[in-house]
Order: sequence, then structure tokens, then C-alpha cells
Amino acid sequence: MRRSLRGSGPDGVRAADLSASVSVFLIALPLSLGIALATGAPLQAGLVAAAVGGIVAGRFGGAPLQVSGPAAGLTVIVAELIHLYGWRTTCAITVLAGLAQLGLSALRTARSALMVSPAIVHGMIAGIGVTIALAQLHIVLGGSPESSAVANVLALPGQLADPRPAALTVGAVTVAVVLLWPRLRGRAGELTRRVFPAALAAVALSTAVASLAGLRLPRVDLPSWHSHALPSLPEGPVLGLLAAVLTVTLVAGVESLLSAMASDKLAVARKLPEHLSGVRIPRADLDRELRGQGLANMVSGALGGLPVTGVAVRTSANIQAGAVSRNSTILHGVWVLIASGLLVGLLELIPLAALAALVMVVGVQMVKIVHIRSVTRHREVLVYVATAAGVVLLGVLEGVGIGIAVAVALALHRLAHTRIVCETVGGGGPDGAGGVHRVRVRGQLTFLAVPRLSRTLGQVPEGSRVVVELGGSFMDHAAYETLRDWETSHTAHGGSVEITGRSAPCVQEPSASHGCTPWKPWRNHQCTRPHPGEGSGEVPVRSQLLGGLSNFQRTTAPLVREELARLAREGQRPSQLFITCADSRLVTSMITSSGPGDLFTVRNVGNLVPPPGTEASDDSVAAAIEYAVEVLRVESVTVCGHSGCGAMQALHDSEADGGALSPGTPLGRWLTHGRPSLERLTARHGSAPRPGPPHPGPRAAVPRIARIPGAEPREAEALEALCLANVVQQLDHLRAHPCVARRLSEGSLELHGMYFHVGEAQAYVLDDPGNGDGGGMPAFTPVRPGAAVV
Repeated sequence: MRRSLRGSGPDGVRAADLSASVSVFLIALPLSLGIALATGAPLQAGLVAAAVGGIVAGRFGGAPLQVSGPAAGLTVIVAELIHLYGWRTTCAITVLAGLAQLGLSALRTARSALMVSPAIVHGMIAGIGVTIALAQLHIVLGGSPESSAVANVLALPGQLADPRPAALTVGAVTVAVVLLWPRLRGRAGELTRRVFPAALAAVALSTAVASLAGLRLPRVDLPSWHSHALPSLPEGPVLGLLAAVLTVTLVAGVESLLSAMASDKLAVARKLPEHLSGVRIPRADLDRELRGQGLANMVSGALGGLPVTGVAVRTSANIQAGAVSRNSTILHGVWVLIASGLLVGLLELIPLAALAALVMVVGVQMVKIVHIRSVTRHREVLVYVATAAGVVLLGVLEGVGIGIAVAVALALHRLAHTRIVCETVGGGGPDGAGGVHRVRVRGQLTFLAVPRLSRTLGQVPEGSRVVVELGGSFMDHAAYETLRDWETSHTAHGGSVEITGRSAPCVQEPSASHGCTPWKPWRNHQCTRPHPGEGSGEVPVRSQLLGGLSNFQRTTAPLVREELARLAREGQRPSQLFITCADSRLVTSMITSSGPGDLFTVRNVGNLVPPPGTEASDDSVAAAIEYAVEVLRVESVTVCGHSGCGAMQALHDSEADGGALSPGTPLGRWLTHGRPSLERLTARHGSAPRPGPPHPGPRAAVPRIARIPGAEPREAEALEALCLANVVQQLDHLRAHPCVARRLSEGSLELHGMYFHVGEAQAYVLDDPGNGDGGGMPAFTPVRPGAAVV
């Protein structure tokens, strides 16, 4: 993990991790016992899984802040395995599932597991939650759960008719505390919630009520560790055992990977205290995380523990408690291990009804309203409902299979169901003559839609003006050929065709005179000019600007709105400061393939960096450097020059005219910051600098100019040499700024030089930014396709 040295020393990190580990331990302890109770496994198995998940998965996993242990998502599966094969064989299945996860991680398939539709995953979790809640409700009422969700529903009326008051009282207290605890308000309430998590408070208060009231009801029974059951060789039908191993492998793996990805989002969204603001949390390595989960399952199964997976609830609590490294996860496992040996007497006071009520609430909370809204918004509620119903009625594996089948059927339906309509706007003649014919395509254009597309296009009158709106994001070759052939024919008969929408760039030819293919927005605003024949003369500048804005709102804004909204919420976190020229031909986002939030850009005439003390009345560049380096904490600074620079041309001409820059104008005063670049070049060629007042900026002991190795001679070779030398000189100026010098000495900042030849559309990078000490002639190397730049 990389850490800034500013205000985030090891003591602060250790304190944050220690505090977070205690908070997670207090949540994990009662939940681990409750999940073990819900599965029918020995209660100690939950503690084993929690300790192993924290220590092993925390140490070897790829998501530093993820907390692993026994999860409610596997409760139904494990309960069924114990019922079919017994506990010792279930432990062996856990070991084999861990081995399978190791194999999948070695094949680097972690990302592939995420191709399962989120609607299926959310539906599976919801179905498991309903099944858990129904089973635990019987224990809360003082009875015993049945073998299936359907049987639990059928037995519920009889259980409600004859409840056990003692168990019902303890369960009601537990549920009330879990639901009301987060509502504690004020500073005292916040402190209380932080010290005593809801799960711990609920179990502790219900245990106290049961003890003080002298209620007689079943309690936790932790047998001696000497009699703890360990795995044995699997016994049962081979196909059944293989299906069990596959089920545990996939469900545990997918749940862990989804939780790991959620941990990344939570870590980015939170705001750390000021003394930890420089801590950088690496993103989750999913293949390594799958490997860590595999190791944890092998160890947990071998020690007689439940299957292990990443747990979203504990991970969220870990991040909210301020954890900044994997040490918090490992420590929480250590605390569970210590508690399982030293707190046995205290744990055996807990009523089973309290644990059942706690797990029942967790099961209900697994049916999340936010998931239902999400799948409804994306029109996948049918997949969600089918998966959840299948899990409740048939089982997890069957329910997931039903969900996959429904998702595939829905995708095929959407692929085949394409709506194509034609309408006429304006025109009063027969068949809409004189108007514009709009052909609207809603859905994906595949070979299945070609007959309808061809029939609709055939109804358009010859010689008419047509606008084809493609609303889908996919078009296969058959649809492409049909549309292109019709467009060619229609145009040949005197008509005009405009193709718009998300798939339009797939149809438009690169030589089209109108329309924004990926590079054309930079071609003199061709995409905002009127069509041929709609007028003559130049397009007013204001019209070009407004046309470009309109084109952005129509085509680009819908695609970037979500990302810009995220940046608006979270603030900017660029990794680079990019200093370049104000020349209109230099499109920074185009040549760096960057987007919103990537670069903090400073543009000025000549890409100049005034040395400290020479800014006079203009501190804008120095202020931008200080803000980027000190506040935004960028990791690198790039100075980018370019060919044909007007500022360097002015300096070059002033040298030819005797060094006459007009100091009485703002441009003349600004260009004085470029004089050291000119002097660097002339000194290297053996010419004495022109007379005049010494420039207060830094000087290299032996001036270093730059070159492009193997480049052909240019028409303006002297000007290009000055442009290259200017990049090297401005890097020297940059090093003189105190904030830059400090970060460079810490090793937390890098400097880069870059040169862009406009006429050749070729970027060059400076091999060795150097430090101006005369270590040789710097060289700019061309950037080849596919190479990393800076």
C-alpha cells in the first residue's frame, strides 16, 4: 500500500485499524453463532469460520478492507448439505470447494464470475433471506424449523397458535433493539452505537432480560474443543457431492467478489479524518481475493468450520469504522479466536431465541428495496422474482438455474423484439411530399429485424429527405448491409439520408461530409455546420459554438451524465497535472485519451512555468501548481510543448532582431519567462546570450537542449529545437518551486516532458527528465500505438 508521508504516520494507521477491528469483532461474534445455529452446524463451527476468515482471507485476499467469515447467503445451502450428508462430510465439501476456488483463481476467472446478471444475484440473496427468516421465526416462537421454506409456511399457523412466551419475549427484545438501536440520536447516541453495535447490544440486552427474569429456555451450548468434529472422507453419491462442491464454490465465490467490488466503492465514497487523508487504499485484486477465499475455505473446512465468504455487512462496518489496511480484518479474526477460548462461560448464557431473532432480522434485510428498484428500473424484475421464488420453493441451485434461464429468454426476446416505425413531419403533398420522413428504430438491429426494416424503408417515397434514428446499441452485419444498401439507393434517386442515434457511427462512412464520427468533432466543427444547399457563406462563430453545445447535449451528455454526477458528489481526484500551450490545435483530451476527472490542466501561451520570484502580478501558474501538488496530491506533472508554437516563434524572431521583446505589453512581459529556453539553446550551440538584464530564474550548470533521435530534418528545424529546449527548461523551472521540490525529495511525485508534433499527429516523451545538471543531451522518443505514455 502506498501512503503519503503527510500526516499519516504508522501510529495513526495502527490506531485506526485497531479500533475498526474491535467494532467488527463485536458484530461478527453474535452473527457467527447465529448463522451456525441457522445451519444446524455445531455452534463452534461459526467461530472457527469467523476466525479463519479474518486471519487467512484477510492476509491472503485481494480486497484489503473486506471482512470474511460465515455468511447468511450460504445458510440454506449448508443446512441442506448437513441434512443430506452430515456435518463431517459437509466439512470435506468445504475443503474441496476451497480447492476449486484456488483452481479458478489460477485460471484468472474472477472477472468472468461477475458476468452473472445482478438481478440473479440479488434475487438469490432475497430468496435465501426469505428462507432464513421463515426458519428462524419458528425458533423465536419457541418451536423448531421444518426442512423447507414451504413446510415452514404450512407449519406457521400451528406455531402461532401455540407460542412459547419465554422465547417470544427474548426474540421480541432482540428484534426491537436491532431495529431501534440505529435510531439513537445526538452525540451520546452516536458514541453508544459506535462502542456497542446493534447486533451486540441486542444479544446482550436480551440475554440480560432472560437471566434477570429467570426465563427457562434453550441457551448456547459450546462443547469442549476436544470433542470438536473434524472432516471425514466424503460419503454419498459422486454426482451429488460434485454438485454440492460446485454450488458452494460458485455461490461463495460470486458473493465474495461482489462484496469486494462493493468495498472499493465504499472506500472511495468515505471521507477519512485529516490525519489519515494521505492514505491510499489499493483497489481489489479479484483473482487474489478468490485465491484468499479458497485458502480460507480449505483451512476452515479442515478445522471443522463453516464455509467462508466475503460478508458485505461486516465489510461495510469495517470501512465505516475507519479501517485503512488489511490489519483490521486480521485483528478481528484474532479477537474471535481469543473469545472462543476465554469467553465460553459468557457465550453459554445467550438464549438461542436471541440468536434466531438476530438472524431472522438479517434474513429480512437481505430483501433490499434498493435492489428491487434497481432491477425494476432496468426492466429485469421478472428475472429477480423468478430467481427468488425458485430459491424459496426449490433450492438455491435450482433457483439460480431458473433465474439464468429467464434472463437468457428475456435477452433473446429483447434481441428479437425491435420496434420500427415511420412517421412524416411537415409537408402537405401526397404521401407527405415535402416533409421529413423519420424512421425510428427502438431495440437492437439483428437479422431477425431485417424483414421489418426493409419493409419500412421501402415505404419511404423516392427523393424525400429521411432521418433514421437508431435507438439501440447493437447492429449486426445483415442489418448494416440492408441499411447501407438502402441509403445508397435512396441517395442515388435524389433523396437525402441522415442517420442519428447510438449506432449511427457504425453506418456512417469516414468520408461522409456531415456527422460526428469519433474524430470529426475536432474538424472545424463540421458536425455543427449546415447541410449542403441550406445556405452559403461562413457559419457565424456563435452559431458554431451553440451548434457544438447542442450536439453535446444531444449525443454526449446522456453518456457522461452519470460519471459527471459521481465526480460532482465525490470531488475531483486527478492523478496528473498537465501544463501545456493554449494553442487551439492542441486538444489535450484527444491526444491523452483522457476524460472528466483525469487531468488537472493548466494552459498558457508557450506552456511556460515562471520560476519562483518572477511571477510579478501573475501568480496563476504558481497557484495552480501549488493547488495540484499540495491539495490534490497529484502523482505526476507533465510539461507538454508542441510544434509550430507561436510563443517560441516570437522568441526566435526576437533573437534574430537583436533580442527585442516589447516589455510594455502583457504578451511581451509574459514571454520574458521563455528567455531562459532561448539562452539554453544558444549556449548549447556556442552563441553568447544577448545582452540584457540577467533572468532571475534557475540556470543549468551545463545547458541541456533536446533532440528527437533519428528524426528527419524539419522545415523549421531551428524553431523545433527551441520548442524542444523549452520543454526541458520549463521542467527546470518546475523543480524550483518549493512544493514540487519537497514532493520530489520524498519520492512521491514524478516529472515528465512531452512534445506533440501537430502536423504529424505524433506524440514524443522525454526519456530522462533529468535535473539540469548536464548529464547529456535529452532525447524525445516517439510514442507507438499500444505503448504506455506517462
